[in-house]
Amino acid sequence: MVIEALPLQVTAELFPNGISRYAVGGLLVGLGTVVIYLGTGISAGASTFLESTLSYVSDRSRFQQYVSSRDWRVVFTLGIILGAAVYAVVYQGGAWTTDVQPWRLLLGGLFVGIGTRVGKGCTSGHGVCGVGSASKTSIIGVLTFLAVAIITAQLVSALGVSP
Repeated sequence: MVIEALPLQVTAELFPNGISRYAVGGLLVGLGTVVIYLGTGISAGASTFLESTLSYVSDRSRFQQYVSSRDWRVVFTLGIILGAAVYAVVYQGGAWTTDVQPWRLLLGGLFVGIGTRVGKGCTSGHGVCGVGSASKTSIIGVLTFLAVAIITAQLVSALGVSP
């Protein structure tokens, strides 16, 4: 009887607001990815979408490969940002705030940017599109992302670092 109740207790602690919003969000992300792929033949990884915006300001061939599809990629990227903002206002009662120091946010963003280049894509691209298409590289990438994130979180916690 205790064994049966344990998963529900753990679930309630991990997801105090329930899991339905996460399940719906995951289904919508997956559906959006499928629609984009079927409509364009392009995987919907966010780092590529953000990289495509550089084609507006750079003549480098690396960025110019996106010129023919950059407009809808910008709309997609803005949709991610605006969707998060609307969710925050409607369901959380306002914009997000954080106690994290600005220099830490900047440094973290820099590390994420470097990681997306070294990892040949972002967590959303590998996690949603790559794993969804059974890419061995993406599966290994996602396992690496998770392992590094878990280790980093444990080290930061052990060192007593706070925002």
